[in-house]
Amino acid sequence: MQRPLILVTNDDGSAAPGIRALVEVAKELGDVIVVAPDSPQSGKGHAITIDDPIRFHAIDIFGEIEAYECSGTPVDCVKIAKHVVLKDRKPDLCVSGINHGSNAAINIIYSGTLSAAMEASLEGIPSIGFSLLDYSFSADFEPAKPYIKHLMSYILENGLEHGSLLNVNIPALPYEDIKGLKVCRQADARWVEEFQEALDPRGQKYYWLTGKFVNEDEGDDTDVWALDNNYISVVPSMHDLTNYKALDTLKEVEAVTIES
Repeated sequence: MQRPLILVTNDDGSAAPGIRALVEVAKELGDVIVVAPDSPQSGKGHAITIDDPIRFHAIDIFGEIEAYECSGTPVDCVKIAKHVVLKDRKPDLCVSGINHGSNAAINIIYSGTLSAAMEASLEGIPSIGFSLLDYSFSADFEPAKPYIKHLMSYILENGLEHGSLLNVNIPALPYEDIKGLKVCRQADARWVEEFQEALDPRGQKYYWLTGKFVNEDEGDDTDVWALDNNYISVVPSMHDLTNYKALDTLKEVEAVTIES
């Protein structure tokens, strides 16, 4: 039987330790192909490249694994993988990460890691975005690997609904301190932001975006709660941003006659 085909990508770039850890797990479960950005693309969200040409080339940094660097965004990487690199074969699974840093709660909106997974899900490819709550280049991904393998195996065997993906965040803890997996919802949490103003050597103003993460959700069924309590959070997500609760409420706007 043909082994599953697993597409691996990320937003931290092909040289990031996180993607290497993900490749090591993926190759135990199937045939792997890597298409990743040639430089860090954190915070790019679902951006695509339309004003510049996209370039990609083969790289030899994952041993015998077929791998490519792409000049575009994480979403571009998935598009290039599907339409140019693979063409005739659809991946059985797309995994993105392992991201250096959290993508819990509202971070999914900004995350290139999750947007790459979401792009794959739009194409009907079951997908998972993995993130470790450690921004360090020397982050230890070993404790997460058994859980990552379990989730990948489960999705390869059971699939996901069309357009769905999993947002998986992993606390930066030793294996023995991780309590397990917790399927949960996205917390109602957000960034309270500000811009720090400074002057460059020519006296021109510039700004750095800063802020703090604020969780206003007291529920014990959220990804933030799970992570705070040493669980790996697993949030089923999708691209459909319709507020279904508001549909009936807004029906009254249809009844209004607009006069010119």
